[in-house]
Amino acid sequence: MPKRWLGLGLIFSLCFWGASDWQTTLYAQEKLTGEQIARQVFDRDRGNTSNSTAIMVLIDKTGYKVSRTFSSLRILNKGLEKQLIRFLSPNDIEGTGFLTVEKEGYKTDQFIYLSALRRTRRIVSSQKHHRFVQTDFTYEDMERQPVENYLYKLKGKKTISNIDCYVLETRPKPSVKSQYSLTKSFITTTGFVPILAEYFDQKGKHTKTYTVLKLENKQNIWTEIIVKMEDFDRKHQTLIKTQHIEYNIKIDPERLSKSALENY
Repeated sequence: MPKRWLGLGLIFSLCFWGASDWQTTLYAQEKLTGEQIARQVFDRDRGNTSNSTAIMVLIDKTGYKVSRTFSSLRILNKGLEKQLIRFLSPNDIEGTGFLTVEKEGYKTDQFIYLSALRRTRRIVSSQKHHRFVQTDFTYEDMERQPVENYLYKLKGKKTISNIDCYVLETRPKPSVKSQYSLTKSFITTTGFVPILAEYFDQKGKHTKTYTVLKLENKQNIWTEIIVKMEDFDRKHQTLIKTQHIEYNIKIDPERLSKSALENY
């Protein structure tokens, strides 16, 4: 979102929401620019910490399903995030972990611990378009992107599932490397929540769509409970359903470190 709509900063808390009710109403009444809408999406409250568990289902073109479970810890400190995702099942992926660490300027270090090999690999920039553990999310999708790195065009409003949404087109600036030439997002007018995002590759082809299938209010933070990412080229889908999530709880920062990633 403009942090990349998932970011399973993502994902895997999968919870990107907004300000207080009066602020939300105020912004909805104002005539906002595309960049201002993107900024509201980026800055909305997701709690200073979160601890969650979720089920992931991979669905191939034949309809065959593979289920996984994972946990996620996230800390926000001085505007920068750390997140550690740990797969809990099945056996072939149990223990595999993924650590993201934001630095100044929202540059992100990403590390994946492969439990089967007992080694950690850093994700370099040339690998950002690779798929994250065979899902339909890429490593680029798994990190926040600075609002300033993109160009925005507000294309009006549209009603999606009886919800009024801004239609926002996002393009990377020429100096920014991205696998996408365009992201078309549908963002709720009263909460600044992207409930639908269409991704276009460098040739302008619509290759993926991200959809929020269920939202719930958890501790006054609107949370994406069920989401789907669909890859049209691969004819493949990834579903994620959050089973449990807690916000603003005490989490030791040492639990989100490279050392913690490797000690499972």
